[in-house]
Amino acid sequence: MSKFDSEKVMPRYFIIAVVLTVIGFAILGKALYIMTAKKEYWTEVADRLKRDSVSVKPARGNILSCDGQLMATSIPEYKIYMDFQASAFEKDSLWLAKLDSVCEGLSRIFPSRTAAEFRQSLEEGRHKVNKNGSVGARHWAIWPRRIDYNTYIEVGKLPFLNMSKYKSGFHEEMFNARRRPFTSLALRTIGGMYGAKDSAYYGLELSYDSILRGTPGITGRRKILNKYMNIPVKMPIDGGDIVTTIDVNMQDLAERALLDMLKSPQVNGDMGVAILMEVKTGDVKAIVNMIKNENGQYIEAVNSAISYRCEPGSVFKTASFLVALDDGVVDTTYRIETGSGVYHMHGRDMKDHNWRNGGYHNISLPRALEVSSNIGVSRVIDEHYGTNPEKFVEGLRRIGIAENLNIPLVGYLPPVIRMPRKNKRGQYENWSKTALPWMSIGYETQIAPINTVTFYNAIANNGKMMRPRFVKKVIKNGETIAEFPPEVIKEHIAKPQTIKTMQTILEHVVSQGLGKKAGSRSFKVAGKTGTAQVADQYGGYHSGITRYWLSFAGYFPADDPRYTCIVCIKKSGLPASGGGMSGVVFHHIAEGVMARYLKLSVEDAHDTTSVVIPDVKNGDLVAADFVLEQLGVKTNRGWNGEVATGNPIWGNAVRNRNGVSMSPTKIAANIMPDVIGMGARDAVYLLESKGLKVKLNGRGKVQTQSVAYGKVIDKGGTCILTLN
Repeated sequence: MSKFDSEKVMPRYFIIAVVLTVIGFAILGKALYIMTAKKEYWTEVADRLKRDSVSVKPARGNILSCDGQLMATSIPEYKIYMDFQASAFEKDSLWLAKLDSVCEGLSRIFPSRTAAEFRQSLEEGRHKVNKNGSVGARHWAIWPRRIDYNTYIEVGKLPFLNMSKYKSGFHEEMFNARRRPFTSLALRTIGGMYGAKDSAYYGLELSYDSILRGTPGITGRRKILNKYMNIPVKMPIDGGDIVTTIDVNMQDLAERALLDMLKSPQVNGDMGVAILMEVKTGDVKAIVNMIKNENGQYIEAVNSAISYRCEPGSVFKTASFLVALDDGVVDTTYRIETGSGVYHMHGRDMKDHNWRNGGYHNISLPRALEVSSNIGVSRVIDEHYGTNPEKFVEGLRRIGIAENLNIPLVGYLPPVIRMPRKNKRGQYENWSKTALPWMSIGYETQIAPINTVTFYNAIANNGKMMRPRFVKKVIKNGETIAEFPPEVIKEHIAKPQTIKTMQTILEHVVSQGLGKKAGSRSFKVAGKTGTAQVADQYGGYHSGITRYWLSFAGYFPADDPRYTCIVCIKKSGLPASGGGMSGVVFHHIAEGVMARYLKLSVEDAHDTTSVVIPDVKNGDLVAADFVLEQLGVKTNRGWNGEVATGNPIWGNAVRNRNGVSMSPTKIAANIMPDVIGMGARDAVYLLESKGLKVKLNGRGKVQTQSVAYGKVIDKGGTCILTLN
């Protein structure tokens, strides 16, 4: 028989279980009470406790232009507070004596708030009753927004606040604010940061965040005599600086040229993109992304240059002909019958832009590209690849127009050029007979501007395709710690002879085709225009308003290419011209860029009518002699003296065939001098040194003087000089 007596033991277990359950509920209830009702109290207690160590933020690295100019940098900003439980508030007499001065000073620094409003706010903080029963806020905001360092220093100089923070209670919270000295210039490419957080959310700031951010440090804190002493444990490692390929001057030039066109009444564009690339390296020297907001202003809100995929239009025709030429199915002697500008293709009408004027009829292959004939291009591609469209798409991939560039910017979208696909029965699943003709002229594809300009850059670079480069190197403390050299994607996108042929055709597009407005009188330009109808924001083409994607892609100078550029404009309604709108922007960018390389000799400006010896005004011969000597103009003698030392030499100057002849004149002490023929500066100096007041009318040389030459000077009198 078991010795276990359940009638005696079980009640004891039950009582123990009940007690433990009650204790458990009590603990949970107490925890809930602390988390809710007493949360603020314990938060304040935690803030007062000593922290063994705190994280020290490193300085974020800078983003620099290609020539070292700051495009993004970090500067300190502050939020300022009062601790009304500091030692100076144990007796309120000092605070009350200085309160008016403090409020008036704050109102002077922050004019949007009056001294009375500051007084009301500060007194509210001083009399605030905390959860623990103490009076006076520990962290009361003096000003609700961040301020810069100079303003912080100015506030700290005010009476009462200029005492130590442990006595006055005036303290600050520091933040690293990201600033761009060139404001919105290349904004979407440079990138941005989330407010108070050290967190990037787009552009190069995000792509190179790990380099720019640096490594946080650790500082130990020890409380000594009611003060904290910081003891460095691990020093922070500041972020590195990245040197971009962006050229500030070229960026500004491209932005202004694009904005001027977008704002023009005939365009009134919805969006604009411009990319300027260095041919040999693939360096992106300028990248502009403008979009019109709801207020009608143009801002850089989206990096459309790398993310806006659309049907590129006629700039794609270059790729179509490059494939055909490289495959050898046609050559430059090939003739195309375009008829009267309308050609029926597989149940749909293909039209040229001049179909209302009778079309181009029989034209050569190069001429088809020069005048951007839709029929000419589509017939060539359809007749030679219609039964094998896979070969054409493979050709597009071969020449790099469909390449995934893998650029280091978040948001980049690679091209979408679909490959024909057959089912088990040998029938195309994703293809129609009209797909190939329309693809050949820039429809049925989705390509971002960065891919198009990279393709044209490869043509300019004799067939070598370079990956677009945005960052050249990382530097720290003046030393290069990482480099990103130019990267070749494809050594040859086509045969060398094919590239040469296409270069010639593209040059003729500008010199004798539809791209004339993109050209220049000073250097040769090559490129291609493009005008395409694009879908509206809802993905349709029939909303009642026709939207156009206007573009011009090319390079300059054509005989020795340095830069490739693409300009794209999205607008609603007519007129719409890729050459007449985007081509004009391209022209302004190209002219501005090439002006930097234009070096002219002074001798080039001389002709039979040129005056190479300057006209010299009467007056200080010492100054005139110095200037003429620097210009290499002969004078009749050397002159000693200096206006600054009170020893000028006054006289007349006469220009002759060999140089300038100068002769001094005597200036009597109390006699009115002859200042006719002098410049205003010399005349005023001379007359005021004689005790006269001078009034000037006009500008140039002195023509008349109100006090005649040779008269006795009346000191304190006024002489009126008329200049012309």
